[in-house]
Amino acid sequence: MTKNNKACCTPTNPESSVTLVEPIDFADSGSTSGMRSLEGGAFLMGTDRDEGFPADGEGPAREVTLRAFHIDITSVTNRQFANFVKDSGYRTDAEKFNWSFVFHHQLAARSRKNVDDTVFGLEWWCKVSGTNWRHPEGPRSNIKRRMDNPVVHASWNDAIEYCRWAGKRLPTEAEWEYAVRGGLVQKIFPWGNELEPGGKHQCNIWQGEFPAHNTCDDGYAGTAPVRSFKPNGYGLYNMVGNVWEWCSDWFSPDFHLAATRDNPVGPESGDRKLMRGGSFLCHDSYCNRYRCAARTANTPDSSTENCGFRCVRDA
Repeated sequence: MTKNNKACCTPTNPESSVTLVEPIDFADSGSTSGMRSLEGGAFLMGTDRDEGFPADGEGPAREVTLRAFHIDITSVTNRQFANFVKDSGYRTDAEKFNWSFVFHHQLAARSRKNVDDTVFGLEWWCKVSGTNWRHPEGPRSNIKRRMDNPVVHASWNDAIEYCRWAGKRLPTEAEWEYAVRGGLVQKIFPWGNELEPGGKHQCNIWQGEFPAHNTCDDGYAGTAPVRSFKPNGYGLYNMVGNVWEWCSDWFSPDFHLAATRDNPVGPESGDRKLMRGGSFLCHDSYCNRYRCAARTANTPDSSTENCGFRCVRDA
């Protein structure tokens, strides 16, 4: 079995060499179509609540100041990523490795013979040969009817190369959290403190008993189209649930305790890149990382069927 070093929701590529493409620190040439302009300023980042995972470095709540920036209204879609690949000829890390991680219930029936391994201790994650962004549940699956769903099986490296093509960059963790909060102060979720106000689902996460049975009460067993559910106060869709989103920063559970709070960018080096927002596989009984302050990470060349990204552009 493949060993997993980190989190239940983001299995790590056992072949990872922490190979890193050239990062993008500044980008102002991309189109702002499909983006929101955010004015920046001071906001309270992190949390002092106890719902989450202190070892992840979610706290404390602290005032952070940001410059203005633009951010994609939605996660990057399969349609957008297909345009990038058609124009550039780019091959993703999953295509180069010729496999990626698929959740066991999502695996296409005819692709089960392509399961090479499972993750030790997290056996619901399958290492499936022939899986990539075009074939998200194994080589016998496709995205023909999901062009407006978020692209998945996209590594941090893949996200950076898309950003480079688009004249944009990945958000810093602080920019991402400013955006997810939508102008609300220290709320648990982008819409408030109640997960399902009035009994209405606000995001795409797991319902039922994880990892055995998903009742799909929110309408989705896998990813949802990127404009599903109501946007937050800044008009941004699916900032929590649906798919994890890469940030530009290296992960550290404690770097922020002594770092600058003026446009923070994380440590200079590391072995995992930050991911925010949770995914359709998150459930309160196991991983409630669909909260505004929640964080996790993975190696830059790892990919899964529940991770995508959105871009920002400097103002």
